[in-house]
Amino acid sequence: MKSEYARLKEYIDQSEKTVAVTGAGISYRYGMRRLKESVGRLNAGRIFSAAYVRKNPEKFYTVMKDAFLDATFVKGPSAVHIQLAELERQGKLYGIVTQNLDCLHTIAGSENVVEFQGSFRDNVCIDCGERSYDYQVWNQGHMPRCEKCGAPLMPTSFCTDFPGRERVARESMQKAVDMIAEAELVIVIGTTGFRSEEYLSRMGRGTRLVQVNPSPTGFDGIADLNIRAEAAEVFDAVLNG
Repeated sequence: MKSEYARLKEYIDQSEKTVAVTGAGISYRYGMRRLKESVGRLNAGRIFSAAYVRKNPEKFYTVMKDAFLDATFVKGPSAVHIQLAELERQGKLYGIVTQNLDCLHTIAGSENVVEFQGSFRDNVCIDCGERSYDYQVWNQGHMPRCEKCGAPLMPTSFCTDFPGRERVARESMQKAVDMIAEAELVIVIGTTGFRSEEYLSRMGRGTRLVQVNPSPTGFDGIADLNIRAEAAEVFDAVLNG
């Protein structure tokens, strides 16, 4: 086992509470598209309004399918998602904080997941405001509808017209901050540090920070250990080394 991988394994074995922070890198490498690639010439701000979805529900669904849903429900979790779920199952990972919307951590089997930007498992009806907490509503081949009134559903974090959107966003970020505040070891994986100034703001002074990313990021100067490698290779060694 490479010395850096062995050091990370040692850190994990020594830690009573380890939290992984994941970003877009672990999904884009395995088939997820960037939203702007799927939106194309459409105005992203406009398509996330209730008015647009009410008028164009299937077009909205097509964009979501192209950007997220095919990778979520057809390709499924990556090796990294599965490895992190296994670490949690073994009691070596307390939880995951992720910026990703795709629910792949949950599908892989992780149970303690904070999605600080929301996800497809938290949805709201654009007419009556009824909330739905099941990502499987997006796995039916068509635009999901509210069981109460039949209007289209949208991910709560996407719906710019939902009056509680900012409150939900604050609550989600607070959960991330609280989880990281309890950690003895934080492992950031496949993220360049999007909104890290918020979720790392209460990280304990003695908490170790490890970065796993093939490319340089803003974490380089503050991490106790930088591992320049693909995450799947690193965690395969940690689990099986």
